[in-house]
Amino acid sequence: GLEERRNEHGFLICFDEVVSGIGRVGSWLAADQLPIEPDIVAIGKGLGAGYAPLGAVLCRQHVYDAIDRGSREFDLGHTWDGAPLTAAVGLAVLDLLVERGLVDRVRERGPGLRDELEASLRGSEIVREVRGRGFLLGVELVDPRDGESFLPVDLDVASLIDDTAFEHELLVTSTHPQADGFAGDQTLLAPAYVSTDEELAQVVDRFRATMESVERSIKGSLSAVSGG
Repeated sequence: GLEERRNEHGFLICFDEVVSGIGRVGSWLAADQLPIEPDIVAIGKGLGAGYAPLGAVLCRQHVYDAIDRGSREFDLGHTWDGAPLTAAVGLAVLDLLVERGLVDRVRERGPGLRDELEASLRGSEIVREVRGRGFLLGVELVDPRDGESFLPVDLDVASLIDDTAFEHELLVTSTHPQADGFAGDQTLLAPAYVSTDEELAQVVDRFRATMESVERSIKGSLSAVSGG
């Protein structure tokens, strides 16, 4: 496997956990759920919890030791490195996550949230699958005409979903076609860690209503294009 190759050839394994890190998938790092330990991890987003622009790089001891033996410093030359106010925000966020047991909350509630979302979308002809862990769930879309192909790029489904969700008082993040560089729409749900069961139920219900409206619109557009 990859770990054996790392040990054999001496390269470093780096994980980008800017989105998935700091509890979002039900563990402090997504790497904690995998059978391999990265040498370097990039984190952000959840570390500042929206209160401050904050990112960090984590490394294993042997990486730190190599830097210490060499340049003896890790200087990126960025103006705001080590800003005390931002660092204080990060420490406060970590303290609150621990004190309130929020990472445990995401781990315990995440599987049920995914099941509920899948059940609510089961009859949709434009949903290929629901995937993800914890409070980081993605919904991949498909062309209802064959249940396999990507939706036409010119439909701009990502914008349609975002706008329709907003009308239902729900914020989601949809990505424009990119599965193969040209096609493939998907949308992302990432509720707050402090969401109550009632609020999570509202997320599921509002997203279901959003997708029902989007599906009607897509089918209408496809029918108009085909002349049906």
